[in-house]
Amino acid sequence: MRIRLLAIALLALLTASRADAQFNVPDPAAGENFHVELGLMFWSPDPAIKAQTAGLAALGASEVDFVQEFGIENERFTEFRAVLKTGRKHKIRVSHVPMEYDKQSVLQRTIVFGGVSYPVSVLASAHLKWELWRIGYEWDFVAADRGVVGLVTQIQFNQVEAELSAPGFGSSITDVSAPVPTLGILARVYPHRLFGITAEFGGFKVPGFIGKRITDAIGDDFDANVFDMDIYGTLSFGRHVGVQGGYRSLSVDYTFDEDAGDFDMKGPYFGGVVRF
Repeated sequence: MRIRLLAIALLALLTASRADAQFNVPDPAAGENFHVELGLMFWSPDPAIKAQTAGLAALGASEVDFVQEFGIENERFTEFRAVLKTGRKHKIRVSHVPMEYDKQSVLQRTIVFGGVSYPVSVLASAHLKWELWRIGYEWDFVAADRGVVGLVTQIQFNQVEAELSAPGFGSSITDVSAPVPTLGILARVYPHRLFGITAEFGGFKVPGFIGKRITDAIGDDFDANVFDMDIYGTLSFGRHVGVQGGYRSLSVDYTFDEDAGDFDMKGPYFGGVVRF
């Protein structure tokens, strides 16, 4: 009788232990279960591009609106993203997106750019390029199985180039290259372990005295405002593969010695990710 009672008690304990383990076993979302994540996104932003160069910017002359003057339309750009997860709460992030436009147009008014006057009715060419690298660190101070909240600090390496030329009038160019620090916050929730929604906001205003230190090697003054918003959803097909779609708004407003510019890109994107 005692042996039977002992066997029943052991069976009950084993059943309870299995049930407790079943309800407490970690069940992380597929989007957080990786060491390395690589993504390729295709972005089609609406451009808003204004720039001025030479002493005209320093004197407060109006910037040239390249989108309006040259009828620049949407282009599709390819962005590469990589995330290295070094711990449950720590991630290293790298991304790169080159944006470039080439357009010709008969000018509807006289434009002064870089000290050169381009008269009305002349056939002019515009070349615009913004190459952006971002290298940063993400600390997820909240890292649950179905949600993440983190702080993001990054360095944005901006290479901005705007060139205007016309036969018989030569060409003028503004070329600005400078690193800009940014701070931001990220939040991600998983309504389902295979589907996550992410919102990320970042930016920084670089005052003149910090800009002076950043560009001290070439002795230029630098002032900039940076804002970056990214909202997207990720659908995973298991742990290793997923698709992503979202909306991104990226803007940089800068004054660099005698050059000034206002670059603003907003629009949807889609792509895919692989994880290891």
